[in-house]
Formats: sequence, C-alpha cells, structure tokens
Amino acid sequence: MGVYVAVEGAEVVGFVSVSESAHWTGELDAYVGELVVRPDHEKRGVGTQLVSEAERWAATRGLRRIRLSTGAANTAALRLYDALGYEREDVTLSKGVLGQGD
Repeated sequence: MGVYVAVEGAEVVGFVSVSESAHWTGELDAYVGELVVRPDHEKRGVGTQLVSEAERWAATRGLRRIRLSTGAANTAALRLYDALGYEREDVTLSKGVLGQGD
C-alpha cells in the first residue's frame, strides 16, 4: 500500500492511498481507496499531483490499470477524473431497507 501526502508549508492539504486489488476480470489492479484535498486547496492541482503519484506507484509495480470509486453526486471529483482520462466502468446501486423511523 502507498500513501502520499501533499504538504504546503507545515500543513497537510491532501492525501491519497493506493493499494493492489483484484479486478472483476481477475487481473491485479491498483485501487485508489481515498483521495482527499482540503476544500481551500481544491482546483490548485493538488488532486492531480496526488493521482499522478498513485499512478506512478501502480506503474512501478507493473500494474496495467488503476481503479477508483466516487459518489455519483461528487461532480468536482468526477470532473477531475474525467480530465485525467479515467473512464466510467461500473455502476454501484444502493437502497435503504429500514423504515424512515428506524
């Protein structure tokens, strides 16, 4: 597993974690588990740099693909991943099963 931290001055402004994970095809991929950028540092290239580090981590291990997940309503993240060339591959569905009062 790799964890990369973006620091500005003495402050942490973001981080990314990446690990190996089996793809549904059976191939071993890299998987970004977390990508977090402090809100006041968004749109400054921090996320792009962190994703690049995760991709570099994957490449040094000979992994051919990197995957990640984000919420469908997370438009900022989706724009970033689209701009970086990530393709939408899977759809995750969810449904509440408890009553509203539970």
